[in-house]
Amino acid sequence: MWIIWKRRVVIGAGVLVALAGIGLGVYFLVDALKKEPKQASPAPAPRVVIHEKRPQPKAAQELGFPEFATKNTTRVAGADPVADAAAVALAVFPSTGGVAGPDAVSLVDTKDWKAGIVAASLAGPPIGAPILISSRDGVPNLTADALKALGPSGSAATQGAQLFEIGKTETPGGLDTERVSGKTPAEVAAKVDVLRQKLTGTKPNDILLVSTAQPQYAMPAASWAARSGEPVLFVGKDSVPKPTIDALKRNDGADVFALGPPTAISDKALKQVADVTKAPVRIGDSDPVQNAIDFARFSAGSFGWNITDPGHGLVIASDKDPLDAAASAPLSASGDWGPLLVTDDSAQVPDALRGYLLDIKPGYVTDPTRAVYNHVWIIGDQSTISVGRGRAGKVRHRHQRETPAVGTQ
Repeated sequence: MWIIWKRRVVIGAGVLVALAGIGLGVYFLVDALKKEPKQASPAPAPRVVIHEKRPQPKAAQELGFPEFATKNTTRVAGADPVADAAAVALAVFPSTGGVAGPDAVSLVDTKDWKAGIVAASLAGPPIGAPILISSRDGVPNLTADALKALGPSGSAATQGAQLFEIGKTETPGGLDTERVSGKTPAEVAAKVDVLRQKLTGTKPNDILLVSTAQPQYAMPAASWAARSGEPVLFVGKDSVPKPTIDALKRNDGADVFALGPPTAISDKALKQVADVTKAPVRIGDSDPVQNAIDFARFSAGSFGWNITDPGHGLVIASDKDPLDAAASAPLSASGDWGPLLVTDDSAQVPDALRGYLLDIKPGYVTDPTRAVYNHVWIIGDQSTISVGRGRAGKVRHRHQRETPAVGTQ
């Protein structure tokens, strides 16, 4: 059984050991979509073993550090979003070897995916606050240990705050905490926008609207918020809450985009937006998988990922776990800077995702060392996104190479 040692340096060192399994990148992003790999299986990255004097609950065994890397994928194999968030935060801020920890950390509740998505805007520079997940029943051990390892110190960029509580949840004592709360998700989102403007001294150039009721369409907004720092605001299917209207008026002049199909955000709702600010541009599709792909491809001025060619990072999560969008958001704020894609099938690659990965498949002309490469972070354990074999999603023998069911290897 894994047991957690609370000392920051040991946890950070464990993360570096786990991350040592990550290669420079890959040449063929989606070979597994067409055939079995011909080369020998690489050894998995070493397990992270962290010591402490007292045993930890079973959840500690599923800490979710990046524990298995193939030539172009790294799996964050947490048993739940709590573990995934801790793992991602410690991967982005390994807290060892002189690597500085974050100035602040955002904390959201296990039952509040909406707070997680809007908190992602604080993960972007210059604030750079990774997201951890707590609970109203108490701070989970994994979250508490990760928070101690990260050691947020506060800075001028955070105006001294070490912790941002987004929404309502349990927070640990002893940290300078900035609390952002509201009666509705729309109010919390609008207040996060106000907080970021206060910290950065800048107004947003773009605003992204997402559905309060259909998280499978809203999830990709978290990665963009972390990448850009731009706010995410909530709307209902047929109406726009007053806090969102007020935020749009306050940020008059910003370009407005709506993520999701009319079944999530109707034309009626967008008309209400257009009555108070610029007419919004809709991005998205009725299929959540295609919706995320459309957003990854989209570009309008400085807004959008514009991922239409190889040479990028990608993050893939299940649309059944919307908090994983928040947990993985820091991966889109640095390093590979990649969009979040979603899968709605734990056993095989959705056709739309398969086609997109093939479309941006890396390659080279004569020299593979002059090629561009993609790298994919897979969020969740095998029950979330399985180790598959082709389209059937059959599990390989445990000594064979991992081929995630998202169609990469």
